[in-house]
Amino acid sequence: MHVTSVPKEEGRPSRPDAVRLFDPRTCAFFLDVDGTLIDIAIHPDAVTVPSGLLTTLGTLKTAADGALALVSGRTVAGLDALFSPLKLAAAGVHGGEIRLTPEAPVAQQSATLPAETGTRISRLARDLDGVLMEDKGSSIAVHYRLAPQIGPDLQIALEQIVTDYPGLSLLPGRLVFEVKRAGCDKGVAVRQFMAAPGFAGRTPVFIGDDVTDEAAFAAVSQMGGIAVSVGRNLPVADLVLPEAQDVRALLATLVAQQPEE
Repeated sequence: MHVTSVPKEEGRPSRPDAVRLFDPRTCAFFLDVDGTLIDIAIHPDAVTVPSGLLTTLGTLKTAADGALALVSGRTVAGLDALFSPLKLAAAGVHGGEIRLTPEAPVAQQSATLPAETGTRISRLARDLDGVLMEDKGSSIAVHYRLAPQIGPDLQIALEQIVTDYPGLSLLPGRLVFEVKRAGCDKGVAVRQFMAAPGFAGRTPVFIGDDVTDEAAFAAVSQMGGIAVSVGRNLPVADLVLPEAQDVRALLATLVAQQPEE
């Protein structure tokens, strides 16, 4: 859904145009977390939630009658801990987990990985300096932010592991590779939300920053929604924002424009 009133040099809406488009009364909001809502840190556990973001998300959720969900590579339990005390609808582990409402149980969409896979990836992480293995059950993230130069070699080694186990796939991200079950991704999760009460019939808006978000960008575009890319100028994106702080500013502006009760 490419929109009108766009800057001539970009062919896309400016942030003020986007504020008018993202009407909480008619939109459903799907938000990636790391690199989108919060700044990326050297370690997944080292991130911080900026002051005011919880209030912004809570107010936007209310304005959208609950049609707001986090769609992340983190587990749903990890998202709850990170954004506590705020609890939102969420999809975790790149669609491997989903909770359609804040009160619903977490549904496992993807089986855990074979034990041998974890053993081999753990051995690989021990052998390579600067590699961090994060086991999420239904996926394993292999971070190499501390040693970005090893990316090509790490990818080759992980591709070999994935090849040895049919049904697995390798998902590249920003200085991370994710070994996961094939068939689950953020696009599938967004489609599940959009078929659920509270989300159905609204215009989907997905905001994300990484290769891992491309399936969700494609899904919202196919559904006539709005794709917002952070830091990457993608052809599918209706709007590009430079950094996570610009996403927070956009959401805060949306909230500020809501009429008082």
